[in-house]
Amino acid sequence: MRRARKGSRGSHHQSNDTWSVKPHRGTPQQPPHGSQEQQEESNLNSPSTSSTSNQQQFPNSTQEPHKTHLNTSWKYRRGHVVKTQFVKRSDLASSKHELSSEDNNASLGVAEDMDVDQNENKGREVLESKIEEDGEKIEGDEPHDGADDFVNRLEELRLRGDEPELPEEQLSINEQLQEDELLVIQSIYGDNVFILEEHMGLRSLKIHIHLEGCGEKIIKTKFNSSNVVGAKSEASDDFSYSFKVQHLPPIVLTCLLPKSYPSHLPPYFTLSVQWLHPARISDLCGQLDSLWKEQEGQEVMYQWAEWLQNFSLSYFGFDKEIILGPYGIENTGDRRAISGCVSPDVDVPIIRSYNEDKLHENFLKGLHECSICLNEHAGIDFVRLPCKHFYCWKCMETYSNMHISDATITKLQCPEAKCGGMVPPALLKRLLGDEGYERWESLMLQKTLESMSDVAYCPRCETPCIEDEEQHAQCSKCFFSFCTLCRERRHVGIACMTPEIKLRVLQERQSSSQLDHEQKRREREMINELLSLKEIMRDAKQCPSCKMAISRTEGCNKIVCENCGQYFCYRCNSAISGYDHFRDGACELFPQELIREWEERVNVRQVLGQVHAQLFADRGLPCPNCRQFNAKVGNNNHLFCWACQMHYCYLCKKIVRRGSQHYGPKGCKQHTEG
Repeated sequence: MRRARKGSRGSHHQSNDTWSVKPHRGTPQQPPHGSQEQQEESNLNSPSTSSTSNQQQFPNSTQEPHKTHLNTSWKYRRGHVVKTQFVKRSDLASSKHELSSEDNNASLGVAEDMDVDQNENKGREVLESKIEEDGEKIEGDEPHDGADDFVNRLEELRLRGDEPELPEEQLSINEQLQEDELLVIQSIYGDNVFILEEHMGLRSLKIHIHLEGCGEKIIKTKFNSSNVVGAKSEASDDFSYSFKVQHLPPIVLTCLLPKSYPSHLPPYFTLSVQWLHPARISDLCGQLDSLWKEQEGQEVMYQWAEWLQNFSLSYFGFDKEIILGPYGIENTGDRRAISGCVSPDVDVPIIRSYNEDKLHENFLKGLHECSICLNEHAGIDFVRLPCKHFYCWKCMETYSNMHISDATITKLQCPEAKCGGMVPPALLKRLLGDEGYERWESLMLQKTLESMSDVAYCPRCETPCIEDEEQHAQCSKCFFSFCTLCRERRHVGIACMTPEIKLRVLQERQSSSQLDHEQKRREREMINELLSLKEIMRDAKQCPSCKMAISRTEGCNKIVCENCGQYFCYRCNSAISGYDHFRDGACELFPQELIREWEERVNVRQVLGQVHAQLFADRGLPCPNCRQFNAKVGNNNHLFCWACQMHYCYLCKKIVRRGSQHYGPKGCKQHTEG
């Protein structure tokens, strides 16, 4: 620690009463040389009394402890911190006897309470020994991600340093160089540089170093019951996990600039990395020390930041993949290394979340093309789904409203073919608005209830009811107890009426004059429903998933349910996923009668050729290529085989490649009688 310069003492004598500093708990040792007056001057020039305003806060009293003037974010909170008390110089003589009586216990007081005596060098040595002894305990008590942790560590490093006394001219040069370097770093790193408040008159800053341009990296880690080194990798609960990222949490470099930087001492610094083990961070600190030794006496913070940004990954061989851990190893004791590694359960989500946030941030800054409307928009005008596909807001809004209007909410997925990614409900609420989102919720509830096999609707009020094991249910709204098979009132021990019998009974009741108009209307609706059901069951098949009746009008036997999206075979009614069912099984993709119908519709010319061949067998010739018989049409000697699509001549029976060369004055005549 650099002592106060001569000439600064005068600023502490603006009051009539003169104040000095003595330790609050420990007892100061008598200086080996010099008088009591020199000792008092040393006390007055200590960093604890650096401002006049602080001296004037305690007029004529020694009861109140000293309250530091520093920012609370720099307050040194350790148990061995020096606590000071101000007394008048005139009171020193009266307390001289008290000080001498306590001198025998001075060494014990220093060892137990870590108080700093008037001898600055002696106090620093005691503090260093105490830090080394209690380092593990201090490290375990403090959070690794708090702002105070950086401050405390830098304060320890400052106290450990041996700052030389420099002339005013050199101090002024250092101060100007520091100011210039801060301006350069701010202009290069921009918003990633944070200038902190001065501590003890020393500048400090924090730089977030992003490893941009590192490309895609594979993050690997191992999960097991202990996640410590030495655990058996062959354990049944031990498995590896890897994922890809394009952005890693930044390396945080925090620096405290001493007065003798850059001429004599390097900055006091800490390195904080979320995804590196403390031992590896300590290796990085050693590399920064080496950079300072290579260019000692020059500004070095920019070189530190550049090396960390461009060479820190390659230094560990992390060119393509990064291995997290090892976990469970105690810290190396390097107070400059601050690691955020806790366990794979904590580190992996943090790294993935940071990567997703950076990707989304970069996406919003760029221009992209919507794959639906093929127009280019800014990133903020796009909807980015969890499956990484993105579409412009207008197209996605139209797409969502279309499915809500058609009640096809099961198809309200990512528009990309064969993706099937979900659209989050929070995003749907923004796309649909309040009214559309309420309709989506009601449709989703309805689809969910319909997909449940033990849910039936009350025949009277259409309230969903839970079916019991005996196929009976009771409505919770109107309390109607009914049979879930025939939807009639409960009939224990009596078989349900078949739809045919029920239809006949209802039709007979329509001619009865005892029914009122409303009863007849309801029964007429039931008759129409039974007739529709009868017609549907005659030609339709039930979806094996949701039991929805589906009729095929045309096409192949691979059917997709409009209600739930299930694929199934229309012939055997079994659920399928692709076309393998039709290759290996007995089911055909296309029925033979359907194939014949298509051939008759599509190949009209083929059918006409066959008819002509049968009617004009005496005016036809077989094809020289496939021997299929084709008839001559009219006087045209140019024949076309409907079977192999080959052209040939009726006169010479040869294949015709080019009609303009085959027919003409030197060739066959294209038109002749007979």
